[in-house]
Amino acid sequence: MDWQGWFSLALAAGALLMMSSGRFAPHMVMMGVLVVLSTSGIISPVQALSGFSNSGLITVAAMFVVAAGIHHSGGVDLVVRYLLRSPKTVRSAQARIAFPVSLLSGFLNNTPVVATMIPAVHSWSRRIGIAPSKLMIPLSYSAILGGTLTLVGTSTNLVVNGQYQQLTGSAGFSIFSITSVGLPVAVIGLAVMLLVLPRMLPDRKDQQKFGSMREFTLEVAVSPNGPLVGKSVGEAGLRELERLYLVEIERDGSVVTAVPSEERLQGGDRLVFAGDTQAISDLLRIPGIVPSVHEDEPSLSKDRAERRLVEAALSPQSDVLGLTIRDARFRDRYGAVVLAVARGGQRVSGNLGNIRLKPGDVLLLEARPAFVSRQRYNRDFLLINDLDTETPRHDRAWLAWLILLVVVSLAACGVMTMLNAALSGAALMILSGCCSAGQAQKAVDVPVILTIAASFALGAALEETGAATFLAGTIMGLSQGHVLLSILMVYFAVSVLTEVVTNNAAAVLVIPVVLSMTTVMGVPAEPFVIAVMMAASASFATPLGYQTNMMVFGPGGYRFSDFLRVGLPMNIFIGLLTVLVIGLVYGISFY
Repeated sequence: MDWQGWFSLALAAGALLMMSSGRFAPHMVMMGVLVVLSTSGIISPVQALSGFSNSGLITVAAMFVVAAGIHHSGGVDLVVRYLLRSPKTVRSAQARIAFPVSLLSGFLNNTPVVATMIPAVHSWSRRIGIAPSKLMIPLSYSAILGGTLTLVGTSTNLVVNGQYQQLTGSAGFSIFSITSVGLPVAVIGLAVMLLVLPRMLPDRKDQQKFGSMREFTLEVAVSPNGPLVGKSVGEAGLRELERLYLVEIERDGSVVTAVPSEERLQGGDRLVFAGDTQAISDLLRIPGIVPSVHEDEPSLSKDRAERRLVEAALSPQSDVLGLTIRDARFRDRYGAVVLAVARGGQRVSGNLGNIRLKPGDVLLLEARPAFVSRQRYNRDFLLINDLDTETPRHDRAWLAWLILLVVVSLAACGVMTMLNAALSGAALMILSGCCSAGQAQKAVDVPVILTIAASFALGAALEETGAATFLAGTIMGLSQGHVLLSILMVYFAVSVLTEVVTNNAAAVLVIPVVLSMTTVMGVPAEPFVIAVMMAASASFATPLGYQTNMMVFGPGGYRFSDFLRVGLPMNIFIGLLTVLVIGLVYGISFY
């Protein structure tokens, strides 16, 4: 292997370290890798950009739109309405979630399925008296296992198939090629989950993560004849308070939200602060500040047309990770104000402005109504809940399901390729009004698309320079040429990578290695590729390993240790089960 191969390996290792650190967005890292590989001449510009025209990538984008049609037409609401009902036990409740969610995730991207189900399951848990912590992890795990049922179950399957076609020139896999392995693994995995999880999951009763509004808001008034009248918020020093943050001003029955520093104070203004309640004495020492003139409920307990309260969970790709709330400048960046932060199911106390934001943090925001529609599909947030969400087009729910059925049938019967079926489905969702063009545009996760497309460049470099062959030889040496042991090693290598970087990137990097290995060993590549698909999807051990895990982290009130305790054994069990099923399906010797 020459210097280009070693350089490509070093670049891959560096990219993995940067992505696993959580400080760099995966799509930015992989785009940087693409630029380095192209400008250094290791791969040609055509190879560098080939991922952007890959059929698997375009199919992923189209399926995002199909899923948006199901979501915005209220299609998932039909499942909630007719299947959840009133179970008597925790296990029965988990089963009512597991089976429809896994089936849905076999034909839709599981992210919108989980996003739609979270609010429904949360309110349902209160009605049936079962803690959300008993239901949210089963919701995520069911979606993950369901994604292994078909080729369209997750974006990873489509991407792997697209890369496999590109590297081998073959026709690739059909929509149900993975089902012979994925179905028994999903059925057994769900059965074990329902047997074990009722006892292993914590029982944390549903509490408002942010408690009563009185606990974290302070209200004072501007003295009508005091020295602050006529001064701006900045001039009055109300932006520099150590443990408090000015949220809004109530003035003559109206509310000034997302208060700018230039806002001029008037006598009788009612100021609402968020932060440490013990800082009230510091606030009252400011000349011109007097106790609130109202004795009724706090301002934030009232509904205002100018404002809404929103819960938003931060994604691992958010631009504000690692920043303090004060430095993140939410008002300027998003037009919203952070009122409180919940981490691991509990509100983070202390100086609100100095809290450093982490992936999975659930923020209580005060925002203008446009915030929700503008940010719901922003990559910075995984989940946004509010009381006044857009009303789904329920009259088109059955039509949306019919379109999905047509897409799957056309692809399964070979009438159309998976790409053309997905594109047709996306067009029909928009033309039929199941989702608007704007909703379809927001549904396409651009960072995911960029990460996938740029990952193809690194995969091409590993293949072109011989680095993939080198890695394949190393794995073969460790497995001593035993086929099933090699599959097992490939599976767990992908599984570990998926827990620290994106599952799509992990799969794309390993496929060239797998193809080199099977060529040298003289065995079919299909069982190895299926193992990569399964491993990249079956990520249970950490909330960072899979997007749906992160989405349920806050609503379920979980701690990181909850996922490790439940998910690590699940990872090992599903891995061994998958390799066993692959051996049986493809007739690979166990000796």
